[in-house]
Amino acid sequence: MSKIIYSLFIVLLCSSCSTETTEPIPTPPTTENLYFPPLTGTTWETKSIASLGWKQTAVQPLLDYLELKKSKSFIILVNGRIVMENYFNGHDANAFWYWASAGKTLTSTVTGIAQQENLININTKVSQYIGTGWTSLPLAKENLITSKHLLNMTSGLDDSTDDVDPASLKYKADAGTRWAYHNVYVKLQDVIAQASGQTWNTYFNTKLKDKIGMDGAWFQLGNNSVYGSNSRSMARFGLLIYNKGKWESNTIVNENFLKEATNTSQTINLGYGYLWWLNGKSSYHLPQSQLQFNGSLIPTAPADMYMGLGKNDQKIYVVPSKKMVVIRMGDVANPDNPTFALSDFDAVLWQKISALYQ
Repeated sequence: MSKIIYSLFIVLLCSSCSTETTEPIPTPPTTENLYFPPLTGTTWETKSIASLGWKQTAVQPLLDYLELKKSKSFIILVNGRIVMENYFNGHDANAFWYWASAGKTLTSTVTGIAQQENLININTKVSQYIGTGWTSLPLAKENLITSKHLLNMTSGLDDSTDDVDPASLKYKADAGTRWAYHNVYVKLQDVIAQASGQTWNTYFNTKLKDKIGMDGAWFQLGNNSVYGSNSRSMARFGLLIYNKGKWESNTIVNENFLKEATNTSQTINLGYGYLWWLNGKSSYHLPQSQLQFNGSLIPTAPADMYMGLGKNDQKIYVVPSKKMVVIRMGDVANPDNPTFALSDFDAVLWQKISALYQ
């Protein structure tokens, strides 16, 4: 009897093994490749709202809000492909518009490029590159200020003016001890020009603009160095940053630098990196204020989002968790708060964007 039971057990075991090995193996879902538009021309792949499973009914309320708030352009990329591209109030795909302070992110990125080429070290004092006397500070205090302090807005200089001549750059605190949004970051462009032996424009065009097919140009607006371009150029830059500094397989800026740039860069303003604003932190500071605000910058937006924010609501939003880059150019959306990089426009806009996919 035991031999019969044993034989039956072996048959059943083999039968079981045979069944398992003949079952079809599920095919893993295909991962859509990240798309990059050609460096020249107007070709850019698109992706429909329907193909993403997003809600078509949420599109028109978003467009109505954008037009109401004096937008000129709006673009959503998902995995590099255009999902929405809309122009308003006489603007079009070829028209240039200024980035305002959203363009600070360009200076941050090129600073990273200069460092990876060993032209500069962001932990080195600024005066080593542009000479002493670039501020009105005593030499010992001036020499405390590094390029990193310019990147994370902790130079310690008086932020009551946008002037960056030496007489206007006055001592307020030791570098690294006070966060204040300040136009002095623009000195990074001088640092890079001196270190590279090229003009800022030449270095920028060669190392960044031309390599990702951007259009546009820098111009001086008062004390401010401002970039202007068409909307797709801003989207190209956002796509580069989303892909951690690579354009296709070409590294434009080092991933490690970008990781630093898009994460908290000091202990005072948790919502600030290297000229990038960071969502989803436990507290933040705003320009022209020493107050600390608790909570996320834009509670209605994804917590992992980081942003280039400019006056009159110029926006670059990068959202890794959603594979999204979102661009908005236009006139001021909130006349009651025109100078701040952040306004209640962001919160409402993200309510309407998230309605697409929630």
